[in-house]
Amino acid sequence: MPERRCPAHKMRCMSTPDLQISTHLIHHPYQPPEGFVAPQPPVHKASTVIFENVAAMRRRQWLDKSSYTYGLHGTPTTFLLEERLSALEGGLQCLLVPSGLAAIATTSLALLRTGDEMLLPDNAYGPNKTLSEGELAHFGVRHQCYDAMDVAGLEAKITPKTRLVWLEAPGSVTMEFPDLIAMVRLCRARGITTVLDNTWGAGLAFNPFDLLGDGSHSLGVDATVHALTKYPSGGGDVLMGSIITRDQALHMRIKLAHMRLGLGVGGNDTEAVLRSLPSIALRYHAQDRAARELARWLQQQPAVVQVLHPALEGAPGHENWKALCGAAGGGEGVAAGLFSVVIDPRHGQQAVDRFCDSLRLFKIGYSWGGPISLVVPYELPSMRSCPTPQLRSGTVVRFAIGLEAVQDLRADLEQALAAAFA
Repeated sequence: MPERRCPAHKMRCMSTPDLQISTHLIHHPYQPPEGFVAPQPPVHKASTVIFENVAAMRRRQWLDKSSYTYGLHGTPTTFLLEERLSALEGGLQCLLVPSGLAAIATTSLALLRTGDEMLLPDNAYGPNKTLSEGELAHFGVRHQCYDAMDVAGLEAKITPKTRLVWLEAPGSVTMEFPDLIAMVRLCRARGITTVLDNTWGAGLAFNPFDLLGDGSHSLGVDATVHALTKYPSGGGDVLMGSIITRDQALHMRIKLAHMRLGLGVGGNDTEAVLRSLPSIALRYHAQDRAARELARWLQQQPAVVQVLHPALEGAPGHENWKALCGAAGGGEGVAAGLFSVVIDPRHGQQAVDRFCDSLRLFKIGYSWGGPISLVVPYELPSMRSCPTPQLRSGTVVRFAIGLEAVQDLRADLEQALAAAFA
């Protein structure tokens, strides 16, 4: 059947009356008027970017946000999210990647070469360690783990080949809060790049690029990685990560690797994070309050021998948290809605698993920062290589607090404790 032609008498088709309808629909000349402003930013999706002419194509470049060349190098939507995330964490440049782990991998690949050495906290996010043991080791990059609570121990492991020190505050699962200020000072004096996994702090607990908090940026980490999957997304439905810097030269080193690796994020995922970002502070502080209340209540339970929450007195690194996160001035300070407990060793793994399975509102699952509270038991000995004298003996269980009513979560914990440890 011959394709229907666009009727020449229609005003909208006056410029191309001789085109087949399929061609006309693709090349239709109408453009909506400018000036539409709404609470949510528009979503731009593209692989191909159209240039006005060849000269315009040749003039454009992708190294900054002055123009558009290809979807992988940025759209108005991704540029907007990058700028807002930079503002959130106190940085000047931001790169978006498909996950928090992709942010870690991109940074290490960009900054390390064969023969270099890297130092990781022993309580680092597990996939960062396995990446170092796998691909980075295959590329000839050596790594060592250091005790995150021992600045002198970190110093002792630095060699002339050390190029990168990873930091976490607090550590993964066991929540020890390191002396970030001392560690960054040490690395800066040695000319070593520092990168902080800032997913827990989320740009709200402290400013990673201004650790002294005086606005001078005289002491701060060189870069942060952030799993936007967590608090910036807030819905448990987006995988995305960011790499944020303040130094242009460092940013360009990472950006070139980012380009060569072909990393990009989807427009719909970017939209989801942009939509959630305005409420991040409200959600973060609400989950902080609920987590502290539940953590203090769990301190009183017979089956629990230790609660690992940096905002609680006596927790590993509490004084470091207090100095950095705003409590030193007499306030309550800021913390994420995440903590762990150590279950009395007289209760075996089977009982701990029964406790987790007995929870009704807490769901078993990884990640955090979403609306649903989560629980995961861990086999800590398989995750650590350094001694952990700051931890009591027992099985570690991590809780991520969502947005449920705190009294309902407490009742759920109470019935599960009774079911498993009565």
